[in-house]
Amino acid sequence: MELNCKIRLLVISCLLAAFGNVQAQKIFYNVRDFGARGNGTTLDTDPINKAIASAAAAGGGTVYFPSGKYLTYSIRLQSNISLFIDQGAIILGAKEENGLGYDDPEPNSPYDAYQDFGHNHWKNSLIWGIGLHDISIVGQGLIWGEGLTRSTHQPKGGGNKAIGLKNCYNVNLRDFSVLHGGHFALLATGVDNLSIHNLKIDTDRDGFDIDCCKNVRVSDCSVNSPFDDGICLKSSFALGYARATDNVTITNCQVSGYDEGTLLDGSFKRNYKKYSDGNPTGRIKFGTESNGGFRNITISNCVFDYCRGLALETVDGGLLEDVTISNITMRDIVNAPIFIRLGARMRGPDTIAVGQCRRIIISNLVAYNVDPREGAIISGLPGHDIEDLQMSNIRIYYRGGGLKDSAKRIVPEFEKDYPEPFRWGTMPAYGFFFRHVKDLKMHDVQISFIADDFRPPFIFNDVMGADLHDIQAQKAAGVSTFVLEHVQNINLRQVKGVKDVTVENFAKEEL
Repeated sequence: MELNCKIRLLVISCLLAAFGNVQAQKIFYNVRDFGARGNGTTLDTDPINKAIASAAAAGGGTVYFPSGKYLTYSIRLQSNISLFIDQGAIILGAKEENGLGYDDPEPNSPYDAYQDFGHNHWKNSLIWGIGLHDISIVGQGLIWGEGLTRSTHQPKGGGNKAIGLKNCYNVNLRDFSVLHGGHFALLATGVDNLSIHNLKIDTDRDGFDIDCCKNVRVSDCSVNSPFDDGICLKSSFALGYARATDNVTITNCQVSGYDEGTLLDGSFKRNYKKYSDGNPTGRIKFGTESNGGFRNITISNCVFDYCRGLALETVDGGLLEDVTISNITMRDIVNAPIFIRLGARMRGPDTIAVGQCRRIIISNLVAYNVDPREGAIISGLPGHDIEDLQMSNIRIYYRGGGLKDSAKRIVPEFEKDYPEPFRWGTMPAYGFFFRHVKDLKMHDVQISFIADDFRPPFIFNDVMGADLHDIQAQKAAGVSTFVLEHVQNINLRQVKGVKDVTVENFAKEEL
């Protein structure tokens, strides 16, 4: 029978009393017994790492942080170690001064040319582990990266991650909170059998970056990240080869872009205006790093609040395939509620070909008060279609306000650009913009606006094979529901205001 952490500590305390300190220390290592002060002013780096080393030398065990504030630089994990951060305990990232600081970033040449500095290094973290197995960070305490930097570019010096893990397996992160986690609250690269459960993240850049990982379970987490992405799957070239992020479930999570610190204090403020690109980020995203691709991903029962929408991107040669997304609610979304992009940025070795994006199902999604500029964007490339996309039971309420002139805009391909919806500008469709798509199925979809919008609900450009039924789309007087350009084999049935029709081949038509 599995015991929770609190009961486990109680059992350990009994062992201490019954069998004596020497026997029990093989299981339980209190950092205060190794000299940690926990007063928030004395550096506790050495005592913490001595406790970990002692536990590892004995074959493993639990390193215990009782209530207190433990000022520290880099904490070096080892295999078979669990860090238990108790209620009232804070692991506090120290500010670098007097020649003291975090571990230096390890070299990662020549692969560091293919992603930014932060993705290429793990040792310059508050807590890090490389090549480890069977490790845990658990407990109701707090990791506060006060001295971490959010910078993506620093050649040497400066910790910029709360937790950095590389090439590890059997990793359990559970129940603790992170405040101000630096560039990444968690960077996990090449980490397999990774469980992330019941974490509360309130940070100044990315929440979770899950990169080149396999068998990952993220559940019951709240991630607030106004300046960057909340839960982000990536598949970079940082390991020196292309490796897919594979077999991932994300369920019962909330992502948001409230002011930093106001998730954890419960005030949920929205006053700070200096967000990246002018709007809070905070979303669930695949990409941008996408050399290895993404396979077998399920996202369910998640809430987006005051942040950007769902983004699925493969732009560096990887496959994005076999993805199911269901039961999603969104409110106060500041850009595209759905963004699916197959691009050709191709940041990686020049031998890699353009990737593929296929077999995606999105169902049971409702979004309210969505920014009117971009609408939902689903776009491949000429000769590289997004394939086999199914969308059903979707309800999106846009704020509206789009102008008639915007409907005439010709949207560039943005083939090599960084894939971000705001870079596309105000779109010519307020609802859905499909381009370079093959085998699309949509049913039970409703879109509407709060203020009048004089753009069409749907634009299809270079779409081959689409079956749409039970579609309701609000539109302004004199505006077409569909603008079709270079489309083949389009079936429309039970579309409000449009007669049932089969379009075999249209160069350009409005319905």
